[in-house]
Amino acid sequence: MKKKGTIITLVAIVLFFSVSMYWLYSKNAEDPVVYTTQKATIETIIKKTVATGSIVPKEEVLIKPNISGIIDEIYVEAGDIIESGDLIAKVKVVPNVSSLNSAQNNINASRTQVETARLAFENQKSIYNRQKELFDKGVISANEFDTAQITYNQAQQRYRQEQVGLTGARQNYDIIKTGTTSGIGAAANTEIRATVSGMVLDVPVKTGNQVIESNNFNDGTTIATLADVDKMVFEGKVDESEVGKITEDLPLEITVGAIENKKFDAVLDYIAPKGVSENGAIQFEIKGTLSKKDTTFIRAGLSANASIILARADSVLSIKEALVQYDPKTQDPFVEVEVGDQKFERRDIELGISDGINVQIISGISEENLIKVWNQIKAAPDFSRR
Repeated sequence: MKKKGTIITLVAIVLFFSVSMYWLYSKNAEDPVVYTTQKATIETIIKKTVATGSIVPKEEVLIKPNISGIIDEIYVEAGDIIESGDLIAKVKVVPNVSSLNSAQNNINASRTQVETARLAFENQKSIYNRQKELFDKGVISANEFDTAQITYNQAQQRYRQEQVGLTGARQNYDIIKTGTTSGIGAAANTEIRATVSGMVLDVPVKTGNQVIESNNFNDGTTIATLADVDKMVFEGKVDESEVGKITEDLPLEITVGAIENKKFDAVLDYIAPKGVSENGAIQFEIKGTLSKKDTTFIRAGLSANASIILARADSVLSIKEALVQYDPKTQDPFVEVEVGDQKFERRDIELGISDGINVQIISGISEENLIKVWNQIKAAPDFSRR
């Protein structure tokens, strides 16, 4: 038993010695770590955050009818450029029976009032003529004649007013029945005209569709949507974590997915004071007016991204942010600068703005310094040489 135990112990010692020797051999066979270096460069660094959204007209005008009816004709289509006052559509009126009856009763009442006023006028005219003859013969005084003349003039004025009232009642009847009447020209309710100049973005109705008038109780049916496409804005949303970093008047760089290799300048001019919860995150609406200098046609509703420029440094000394190290105690930034063959010394630096890849160097190193790549990835070992 003792002999067997001794053999096992010797075998274990030999195995331990063999493993140790192999480990030492492997360590000696490894290539020494050789650090590469990089130089600082002159770069333009832009610190920005991105918002998603779309391009829309600054103002859209909805054209609605002033009378209910059926679309009889449409004179425009989406994409047309029109001027204020141009005819867009014509509406055929479907009269309301109750309103029609009320208008007819008003006509009948006006006729009665006109006839009464006419009879009164004819009577006062006869009296006036008799009084004038008597005055001319010197039978009555001038005072009595003046009274007769005033009464005659009043009767004549009342008769004319009642005639105007009858004409208005007839016109009102025609408008209720047909939507128009003689003498009003382009003001006819059945003719829907543009209220502003611009491009027709949409015509959501077709000939034969029924439309509802716009009034205090109803928004009415939209016949066309107009907008000035030369005045476009970016509408998007930013997360609550970013909204504290932005302010009005910051520059924007707009990229539109449908327009390749093109950026549009804009200015941030609105940040919503209240956020809206979307998918568990609070989002704030922003708006930016696009520059008028660019003549590229952008279709309304195109999706876009806006890079909000938080800070910018042009042509400044910079290095890759991955080269920066931080003191474990003070958290002050520093880099290691090569002072000899694979010999490095620490240099404290002062940093400026960063875009996440490059960081501005305010002081601490120069453009000639070689900076150690301290976190370089080691190459995989080549076992074919062993």
